Amino acid sequence: MMARGLQALGRLKVGAMNKTEAAYAKTLELRKAAGEVAWYKFEGLKFRLADNTFYTPDFAVLLVDGALEAHEVKGHWQDDARAKIKIAADMYPLRFVAVQVLPKKAGGGWKLEEF
Repeated sequence: MMARGLQALGRLKVGAMNKTEAAYAKTLELRKAAGEVAWYKFEGLKFRLADNTFYTPDFAVLLVDGALEAHEVKGHWQDDARAKIKIAADMYPLRFVAVQVLPKKAGGGWKLEEF
């Protein structure tokens, strides 16, 4: 059994957004209204990385130019999450984007990292 301090935070139900993901969905809505994003879906894609190992990015995003992207939204990165997005980016011909919320003292907004 894991020590109490090392347990993951309570998980939300599948299909339920946390506060950071909900805030990013609003950003995607603004990009859609601006004509940059054609469509997006929360947990809309699931990638097989190995037997019994899958990766579901937070958002599937279709840009107006037809490019499909997988966006992973994090407040803080754990090593296993970073490893999964890197493995998926090596295996699948999509653009994988890590989106991290920037603190208000750093100006707020989003930091993007492409894999």
